[in-house]
Amino acid sequence: MNRRDLFLRWIGVIIRQGSVFLATLLSLFPVYFMTVSAFKTRAEYIADKWGPPNSLYWANFTTAVAGEKFFIRFANSAILTVGSVAVSLIVACLAAYAFARMEFPGKRTLFNLILSLMVVPPVVMVVPLFVSMVRWGLVNSYTGTTLIYIGLLLPFSIYMMTNFFRTIPWEIIEAARIDGCSSFGVLWRIMMPLSAPALITLIVVNALWVWNELLIALVFMQKDELKTLMVGIAALRSRNYVDIPATMAGLLIATIPILVVYMFGQRYFIRGLTGGAVK
Repeated sequence: MNRRDLFLRWIGVIIRQGSVFLATLLSLFPVYFMTVSAFKTRAEYIADKWGPPNSLYWANFTTAVAGEKFFIRFANSAILTVGSVAVSLIVACLAAYAFARMEFPGKRTLFNLILSLMVVPPVVMVVPLFVSMVRWGLVNSYTGTTLIYIGLLLPFSIYMMTNFFRTIPWEIIEAARIDGCSSFGVLWRIMMPLSAPALITLIVVNALWVWNELLIALVFMQKDELKTLMVGIAALRSRNYVDIPATMAGLLIATIPILVVYMFGQRYFIRGLTGGAVK
């Protein structure tokens, strides 16, 4: 390798590493801003929005969690997240097994139709969904909002699990059926344990989306006692429009549950995202 090729190689390495470093900084900057702002007083925030606080000001967290409404909204978010993620995961696994390992009329057409729903933004469905929920009496209810979240989570969940199920060798399934395993037995005893990385990844991704979702919760959970944590934090900012540190403290608290979920599932996260990419 001559000097010119060596020089070009090092330039390429520097550009790649620099791009990764820059992307990392851009990703971490919102976390940094939220964390340092949560520990500032109003005066410190107005004087210096980007620098670290002079001292840790814990009163912002007291303001964010003041009263019982914070814990009620925390519970509302937890109920919607756990319910919608659990049901969508069960339905997605059943549907993905059918798409990956069964043959039935219209299979490809139905799968492509489900995939097309992934590109439809939730905002365009708010009005028809609201009209339907009013007719069924499901506005301001956990059931109605959970059903909406399940419907929004299913397209991506089915797509991801179908691709992962297709990577499992057919010989393993045939061996299980020879031993007398039913279709549900194959799914429960063979497919599910082998798909643990994809399942955990799906739980983390879906829980993150539902926990942070604002539009659906704002429209369909209008009663004060049914509002979610993100809606409550948004209302805190509108009532105290200059108290950004209190808002950031509330957001920092809201980040903790998802961070805990990710910490438990991080060892499977990358494997789950890439497991169904190739055969």
